[in-house]
Amino acid sequence: MKKFLVLGILFVLPLVAYLFFASGVHNFAKLPVLHSGVGTIENFESLTSEQITLKDKITVLGFLGKDIHNKQGNAFNLNQKIYKKNHGFRDFQFVMILPFGSEEASEKILEELSVITDVSQWKFVFSTPESIKTFYKTLKAPHQLDDYYGTNFVYIIDKDGNLRGRDGSVKKDEKEKVYGYDASSVADLSNVMVDDVKVILAEYRLALKKYKADRKSK
Repeated sequence: MKKFLVLGILFVLPLVAYLFFASGVHNFAKLPVLHSGVGTIENFESLTSEQITLKDKITVLGFLGKDIHNKQGNAFNLNQKIYKKNHGFRDFQFVMILPFGSEEASEKILEELSVITDVSQWKFVFSTPESIKTFYKTLKAPHQLDDYYGTNFVYIIDKDGNLRGRDGSVKKDEKEKVYGYDASSVADLSNVMVDDVKVILAEYRLALKKYKADRKSK
């Protein structure tokens, strides 16, 4: 009897554990889409000749504005709390949008960040204030750009150009949607954005595994 009990535990417990975690993946593997149809940035200029695009990339999108020195702390917070932990994911990038005239200050920030980590997935793009304002409106976020065309909030954009965030289904006690994350707040990045980035990266990892598995089965 004891032998069968031990065997039952050995076989049943792993099955129960699998079903538990599989259920968790099913319920929490996707970060809600809050808005589809975010604009494009292909006509914006970059620090290099590289054309920066949001297409087929998971993007943390920010607006540092022409007072970039006052937002420098935001970049370091993002680098420390989000970028360093996830930049190994090939299709993950950080895109910071600024008005023309901010190129030199952006290069300085990149140099300072490069002392800490590989900055190859940090992208800085530039355009006119009018173009930046027009693009920002396509996010349909409740926040506003300041007088320098910047904001403390950063946004998660998926590979299809959708704005991702929280709509109350991720945590039932949340009453308001989370459209963006306050990069000036270490607490907001640590308590909210870290988890949401993990969720969306896990979603794409699972999709990639499924795609590879389907190809092998053919």
